[in-house]
Amino acid sequence: MADKKNNPIVTYYRETLGELRKVNWPSREEAINLTTIVVVVLIGMAAFLGTIDLIGEKLLQLALGL
Repeated sequence: MADKKNNPIVTYYRETLGELRKVNWPSREEAINLTTIVVVVLIGMAAFLGTIDLIGEKLLQLALGL
């Protein structure tokens, strides 16, 4: 009797589930702490880049005499 070929989609699904079982998922507290850090850094970088953009705009206006 011929060997059955595995369906590639089923194989992918099984391998994906196997890999997901190996993942070390963070606790709820760790996830909240890391999310807070990301949001704070995001706000800080947005403020920094906004300030740099504003300074660049003012310098360009000054240089062009607008």
